[in-house]
Amino acid sequence: MSRLTIVLFSAILIETYSFIAVKQLSRSRFVWWGYIAVSVLCIGYFVYSFSKFDPYAGQNKQTLTFFSVLLLYLVTKLFFALPLVLEDVVRIFKGVYNYFFKKADNRMIPSRRIFISRIALGVAAIPFSSILYGIFEGKYNFKVIRKAIFFDNLPDSFDGLKILQISDIHSGSFDNKAKIEYAINLINEQDFDLLVFTGDLVNNFAFEMTPWVEVFRKIKTPKFGKFSILGNHDYGEYSIWESETEKQANFEGIKNLHREIDFKLLLNQSVYLENNSERIALVGVENWGHNFKKRGDLNKASENIKTEDFKILLSHDPSHFDYEVKKHPKRFDLTLSGHTHGLQFGVEVPNVFKWSPVQYIYKYWAGLYQEAGRFLYVNRGFGFHAYSGRVGIWPEITVLELKKIQKN
Repeated sequence: MSRLTIVLFSAILIETYSFIAVKQLSRSRFVWWGYIAVSVLCIGYFVYSFSKFDPYAGQNKQTLTFFSVLLLYLVTKLFFALPLVLEDVVRIFKGVYNYFFKKADNRMIPSRRIFISRIALGVAAIPFSSILYGIFEGKYNFKVIRKAIFFDNLPDSFDGLKILQISDIHSGSFDNKAKIEYAINLINEQDFDLLVFTGDLVNNFAFEMTPWVEVFRKIKTPKFGKFSILGNHDYGEYSIWESETEKQANFEGIKNLHREIDFKLLLNQSVYLENNSERIALVGVENWGHNFKKRGDLNKASENIKTEDFKILLSHDPSHFDYEVKKHPKRFDLTLSGHTHGLQFGVEVPNVFKWSPVQYIYKYWAGLYQEAGRFLYVNRGFGFHAYSGRVGIWPEITVLELKKIQKN
């Protein structure tokens, strides 16, 4: 059975069960036809939008709207239909049981119960309202997350170093200047010594950042400066280009944007941060992802630093940590990444519980991890992409404090 056949069958099944629930909840034909009309309009919008997709335009506000409406439609109907599907499974088993073990007049499959349709409506209301909230409010519900990380080899003069990390700006998705200005003010209210940005400045095109340059330039410059790297979206890989020259010009424009907002872009490079005659190394690689292009060159980036140096690595995709970084002989003490966005959807109770479907794709997807004696922090992202919203996994501004383990 082809994938298309499976998708069509699933869609028809969900639509059928959803309509059954509507018919049970209301006897009004006006309600029935109204429900059908809304469904037809939504499907028509999906077909029209898909037919008008411009591969040269890449992912833009139109595609963000399309995916958001599609998610709202599919998830709501799926949750609406699911209780009735489960009820039918139970009804079939009961019918079989009645047929073989009960009297002849009890052999029929039990009839549907209206309260199941009411449960289905209540269940569907939860994702519907959550996704709507994510679209209008959640995507700008910025949270400051603070973590202390302890090292035994941190130079004494860097004990208490505070690093502010942001990641995945995705400026092409922004639609509210006041909210972004609020986030920049929130950054500037924090106490930090070093600012790092771990990739994905844009969705695809350099011009997406142009309206926001002055806003991001307002981020204060801390004692040790502001540094950045590139993410997978910064290479122009998500659209079709007229020529390689045009694509390269866009890439150069994106790199120049980092300078315009006063970020020092590290392209497989390292720098030393010095304090009271002691120093630590800050290393930045280009994008390296297990399922994406591997432009990051860890050996090149660290060729001018020593194994015994305390090192902070900026690498956009956390899969890099799993496949290369944690076993690298140069020993990177702390890696800072982003990329996953926590899928912009999940459930999280700080310091207690977190879940997102993205965890079935990425081993490290949000927060602090320790493995092989080395630390990784994955930022949940500043902006949003694909789905124009966030549910449960909020946009993040991270403040990490590096602490020296004091030996007795």
